Amino acid sequence: MTPSLPEPPVKRRGVFTEAAAWNSVRSGWRQLSGNFRDLGYSVEWHDFVADGDLDWSRSFHPGGLEICLNLAGRAEVRRGASAVEFGTCTAGFYAQKEPRLKAIRRGGERHQFITVELALEFVKARAPGQGLHPSLANWLGGKPGSPVAAVSEVVRLGSEQQQVAASLRHPPVYAAAQPMWYEAKALEIAANLLYRALPGEEFFCQRVKRLNGERVQKVRAILKESLSEPPPLEEIGRRVGCSHFHLSRIFAQETGNTIMGYLRELRLERAAQLLRGGQCNVTEAALEVGYKSLSHFTAAFRETFGCCPGLYPLKGPAGLCGPGQRESC
Repeated sequence: MTPSLPEPPVKRRGVFTEAAAWNSVRSGWRQLSGNFRDLGYSVEWHDFVADGDLDWSRSFHPGGLEICLNLAGRAEVRRGASAVEFGTCTAGFYAQKEPRLKAIRRGGERHQFITVELALEFVKARAPGQGLHPSLANWLGGKPGSPVAAVSEVVRLGSEQQQVAASLRHPPVYAAAQPMWYEAKALEIAANLLYRALPGEEFFCQRVKRLNGERVQKVRAILKESLSEPPPLEEIGRRVGCSHFHLSRIFAQETGNTIMGYLRELRLERAAQLLRGGQCNVTEAALEVGYKSLSHFTAAFRETFGCCPGLYPLKGPAGLCGPGQRESC
């Protein structure tokens, strides 16, 4: 449903105030720290059930940027013909230099969210331009024709961001230190949500994960190329660029299997393929994939496929040996 046009902003002696926008939810709106007009930032907690659709845009400050950490309840922010939908555990930002945005929170739902409200001058003084979200950079530009409103896409809140949101309601510092702590948290949230990676830039944890994934893929390729005589773990580690101890650890973390366990799977899958195609008898298949002991091969094959390799080509469509075949192995 498209929300109606926002009502004129609430004013008190010529100064905007959002308090009247929350009259219908009473104690469901609470300022945690800061002061938008005097300090340039405000952190607020919302927890309420709206009887009907709530015109959320009445709370948006002119000349302000607002970051929403939406924990529960559906909401929409619309700029012209484009709109973004907030759902459970999502986040995004919206900004306006004058009242232009339309927004609604759905009636009959419980809404729980935190807003970090930042004045235009506060953002300009603290936000380096390089790497800013494009819509925000255009909004901050101040050039003739620059947009008077901006809305970001919605992103999922990660576990760390959800923990930050929870900590805002119960700050882990003494009361005297809370203003400093809240301002630091407001800037931390802004730094996480208002910026995009520069070309070629990645977090250390992202780089480690990427390198681990690449190393695992190299190990898989090496093993597939040399099923019958794979190189020692020390040699595999040297070829992928890390110690075999570290390699064994990251391979298990990424795949849930050991390197030798993965090699065993590859060997048995290849042996089953050879037997299905009638290309080899059992002994030939075992030797082809690197088993020196026929008894070891038979035991491993039976454990994996549920029957002896000699009976495997006779398996039924369900992938199991027929009645009596398991006992005749």
